[in-house]
Amino acid sequence: MKQQIPHMGFIVAFLGTLVLAGCGGDPVLSDRLVEDKGAEAYLDRVEKNCGNMYVGSQQIRYLLGVSNDDAYFLDETSKLYFGRVDQKTYASNIHAFYLSGTNQSTLDCIFQQLDK
Repeated sequence: MKQQIPHMGFIVAFLGTLVLAGCGGDPVLSDRLVEDKGAEAYLDRVEKNCGNMYVGSQQIRYLLGVSNDDAYFLDETSKLYFGRVDQKTYASNIHAFYLSGTNQSTLDCIFQQLDK
């Protein structure tokens, strides 16, 4: 008769959960914004100084608004602030997602807010 280790299934499940939890990666950027005053200040500057400008047909102030369901702009702009994307990649992503033609002046304004 084989001797069984008690609760072996529980131990295996627990170890599997720990391994999978390690694969989760970084937390969502918007969660970081709550904890990062610099990121909040950056987004406030973008809204204040670039809010009346447009990306495609969308006004920046609207894209950063609380009632807006579109999190893509906030996500991409947060990645720019945290250095997860460079300016060229950011511009390419924004142009592709918002099917914008030429928004260079808007993008320049957003980039200028990084230096403050």
